[in-house]
Amino acid sequence: MDKKELKNKLSEASYIVTQEHGTEAPFSGELLDIKDEGTFSCVCCGNKLFSSRTKYDSGTGWPSFWQPYSEIAVKNFEDRSHGMVRVEVRCGSCEAHLGHVFPDGPEPTGLRYCMNSVAMIFEPKSE
Repeated sequence: MDKKELKNKLSEASYIVTQEHGTEAPFSGELLDIKDEGTFSCVCCGNKLFSSRTKYDSGTGWPSFWQPYSEIAVKNFEDRSHGMVRVEVRCGSCEAHLGHVFPDGPEPTGLRYCMNSVAMIFEPKSE
């Protein structure tokens, strides 16, 4: 899907985050407080990113996970923007910007995948 099609498909906030590497305001995302069982997928392409089983409350204001859905669900890139060195997380399929990963998460991985709600959709587990 090209940028024009994505701009028509996504909300303005989703487009800014996924295509322009923006960030939603902390504690503003609709997926922050979801505790239901299901899957978090890329808003752009539908790629499965995270299982609700790995979601936890990090207290940071963004949905946080300790592990991606699979080894190929996400890709990591060095991010030197804003005078910092961080690890950017993008969709493993379409490379949409999702957020960042930090080494201060819970066991067993010790990682905190800090994601933007507007970059994902939640698909509840079917009964």
